[in-house]
Amino acid sequence: MSGAVDLSSLKQPPAGASGAGGGDYAVSEADFETKVLRRSTQVPVVVALYSQRSPGSVELVRTLERLVQEGAGAWDLATVEAEANMRIAQAFGVKGIPTVIAVAGGRPLADFEGAQPEPQVRQWLSAVVEAVGGQLEGGEQPQAVEDPRFTAAEAALERGDIAGAEAAYEAIIAAEPGNEEAKSALRQLRFLSRAQAISDSAIATADADPANVDAALDAADVEMLSQQPEASFDRLIAVIKKTAGDDRTRARTRLLELFELFDPAEPFVIAARRKLAAALY
Repeated sequence: MSGAVDLSSLKQPPAGASGAGGGDYAVSEADFETKVLRRSTQVPVVVALYSQRSPGSVELVRTLERLVQEGAGAWDLATVEAEANMRIAQAFGVKGIPTVIAVAGGRPLADFEGAQPEPQVRQWLSAVVEAVGGQLEGGEQPQAVEDPRFTAAEAALERGDIAGAEAAYEAIIAAEPGNEEAKSALRQLRFLSRAQAISDSAIATADADPANVDAALDAADVEMLSQQPEASFDRLIAVIKKTAGDDRTRARTRLLELFELFDPAEPFVIAARRKLAAALY
């Protein structure tokens, strides 16, 4: 998240802006520059955007208020009622409440969304403080903090524990249904797990028996694994053109799964979607 969010618009609050109240750590648009941007040049400031209507987010704020008192000045806290301070929420691109963002040197450093158990919050805070150590007060900008949940999933992959990595990503998605990074990682992992189990002869098998839909699906996976997305897409579109019923549904479903491995703005994905539309209609 580091550097990806422009907070400069919050340096000058709108006319008539006033404090939100609600405790020693409450911050509004009026004092955001002082309590967050300027303060973050000294220590990391953890900005917690919450809603009084969300019991989970209120409880998270209470946990952070307790932990900042234990932190002995290693970090500071800013609690922001999202409904009363929409410009702050918009500046951070907040999609769900609660959202917690660590700001250091006037820039977002790391974030998480959704109520989290205290041990996980403590771990995240420790990572933030460690990443910032000795880099503020006009020094080098701190590096973005790794989310420990993703670190655990990547560690499982390095050990060859595919099931463990998959379970780690699934746990992130269960806690944060909108976490696109975890969804993308899980899609990639499931594809790799499936494709790596397919024989290298799958393409030859499919070419020798064009009516074999199972062979075509396997061949498309092997082509994708070999970094030939256009060939993979074209093979499945050809199956869709000449099949019906369940076979066509299976080929279309597999094609859509493969589309999701890429940015939808990729030219070859756009071209393949057009071919799919023509094949279907």
